[in-house]
Amino acid sequence: MIEIDGALGGGSVLRIALQMSIVTQKPFHIINIRKNRPKPGVKAQHLLGITALKKLSNSKVEGAFLGSEELTFYPGEYKGGHLNLDVGTAGSITLVLQSILLPMMLLKPTSLKIVGGTDVPYSPTSDYFKNVLLFYFRKYSEVSFKILKRGYYPKGGGVVSIKTRPYNLGHYRPLILNKAEEEFHILGISTASKNLMNAEVSERQAKSAREFIKHQLGKEAVIDVVYSEASSPGSSICLWAVFENLSGEASYTLGADQLGKRGVSSEKIGKLCAEKLVYEVKHGVVDKLLADQLIPLLSIVGGSIKTSEITDHIKSAVYVVNKFIDEKVELDEENKIIKRI
Repeated sequence: MIEIDGALGGGSVLRIALQMSIVTQKPFHIINIRKNRPKPGVKAQHLLGITALKKLSNSKVEGAFLGSEELTFYPGEYKGGHLNLDVGTAGSITLVLQSILLPMMLLKPTSLKIVGGTDVPYSPTSDYFKNVLLFYFRKYSEVSFKILKRGYYPKGGGVVSIKTRPYNLGHYRPLILNKAEEEFHILGISTASKNLMNAEVSERQAKSAREFIKHQLGKEAVIDVVYSEASSPGSSICLWAVFENLSGEASYTLGADQLGKRGVSSEKIGKLCAEKLVYEVKHGVVDKLLADQLIPLLSIVGGSIKTSEITDHIKSAVYVVNKFIDEKVELDEENKIIKRI
C-alpha cells in the first residue's frame, strides 16, 4: 500500500494519486487531505472525480465523503465508457477532469458530459484546458472537447463534453519540451456572460491584452471575442503562444489565463493575463502552471520539460508520481528542468 501525506500540497495531491493509481494499478492510502486549506478535506469536485473513476473502473474506495481528510483507494481495471456528471456547485470541471485525465488519454475510450464551473477561481479555465493542456495529450489520444455552456462563480451551471480515444502506439513517445523555437504566434479568447455585452467587457479585455503583447513582444495577438449565456455574470481571458519548428509545425505551446473580478477593470484583467503570458514566453518552454499538470503524463511516458519556475505545485506533483513509479522524475532546480529519462 502506497502511503501519501496530503499535507505536502493541496487537492492536486489527491487528484494526481487517483490518476496514477489507475494507470499503475497500485492502491494508495492518503492522510491530511488539503490539510493546510481554510476548509480541509475532500470537496465536491474531488468526490465527483472519485465517483467517476469508481464507475469507469470498478475501483473500491474507503473514506470518500465531503470533508474527509483520509482516504484509501483500491484501483480496478479501467474500462472507460460514458458518464454524465454534475458537480452540484460551481466546483471546477477542469479539476474534476484532472482526477481522470491520464487513464482517459492512455487506456480506454471515454466520453464524459460534466456540469459545473468552466471559469472559476483556483483552477485552469476551460479555454486553457482545451487549448494549452490538451495540445500535449493529443500526442497520445484523439480528443474532442466542447464548451457547451459557460459556468461562472457562484452558480456554475456550465457544461462541457469530452471524448477520448487513445492511440494504439505500442510504446509511448517521450515528452521532450526543453528547446525553445524562435517562431511563434499568439492566439486567445476573451469571454463574458451576455449580460456584460453592453459594457463591452470581452472587447476591452482583448484590446488591452493585444496592446500589451504588441508593446512587449512585437506580435499581433489574434484574440476571439465571445459572449455566452450563463447562470452567473462573469468573464475570463485565455492567451496562448504556439511555437513552430522549421517545418512550420506546432511543436509546443504555453499559456496564461485570468478571471474577471468585480471592482477590477476589464482593461486590467486583459493586461494581467498578457503580463503572465509574456513572462512565460521569455522564461520557459512550458509555463509553470502547465508543468505541474503534465508531470503525471511525463512520469508514464518519460521525457524532459523546461519550465519558467520550479513551484511548490511542481514539487508536490513530483512527490506523488514518484510514489507510483520505479524510474523517478527528477528536478533540476537550477536549470528549471523536470525529467524522467
